[in-house]
Amino acid sequence: MTAPQNDLVCRRLVGRTAVITGAGSGIGLATARRLASEGAHVVCGDIDETAGKAAAEAVGGTFVQVDVTDAEQVEALFKTAFDTYGSVDIAFNNAGISPTDDDSILTTGLDAWKRVQEVNLTSVYLCCKAAIPYMRRQGRGSIINTASFVARMGAATSQISYTASKGGVLAMSRELGVQFAREGIRVNALCPGPVNTPLLRELFAKDPERAARRLVHIPVGRFADAQEIAAAVAFLASDDASFVNATDFLVDGGIAGAYVTPV
Repeated sequence: MTAPQNDLVCRRLVGRTAVITGAGSGIGLATARRLASEGAHVVCGDIDETAGKAAAEAVGGTFVQVDVTDAEQVEALFKTAFDTYGSVDIAFNNAGISPTDDDSILTTGLDAWKRVQEVNLTSVYLCCKAAIPYMRRQGRGSIINTASFVARMGAATSQISYTASKGGVLAMSRELGVQFAREGIRVNALCPGPVNTPLLRELFAKDPERAARRLVHIPVGRFADAQEIAAAVAFLASDDASFVNATDFLVDGGIAGAYVTPV
């Protein structure tokens, strides 16, 4: 089963400025393309200079090399967006890692735990902290933080720090959405199911059994395509989602709704 193709192009984001972290590949790259196609100015943040520049060139945007765990670099990312385009309307805080040394709590070391927390959770804190002041001055803005369906569900095939970090992203997004709602700022946690990205392919190439264990639990019978997640981001970024706030936006193929799945 393959993802459906949709050639319909919406233009909901004309003139708005979107900052995307992890824009060089996977969900970030697909989202950069989608938001640009809807008219947004896209600022592509990535630690990988080659991939990030290529993404920015592909969408006619601006590249900023950024280590999302560094507060000064994150502040410079959002300042570049404002200085270049005059606003910060959308922040898609998407950068994250899922290393193989993050496994069961019985085998995951403290260094691995801390590294995942820094990249997956602390970076979202830093990005929100940098973006919100611009949005408050404007009186509007949409923040979309990449969490995961595992923020809602436990997994017997564990990645303990990854799961904990995504739970933190969900809780933080909910609180920020409530705190700043009356200033015109919406904050939502995007919760994808497994997505067919280079990160997932690399992980599962090393452990096909783990991939098979996950795939069987997806009612639609396949992993998501990055473009499908990008479409959800575009919706949350747009005025079509003007009453969607402080929520966990599941795009998981039905995993969280399933008791048993067809085989």
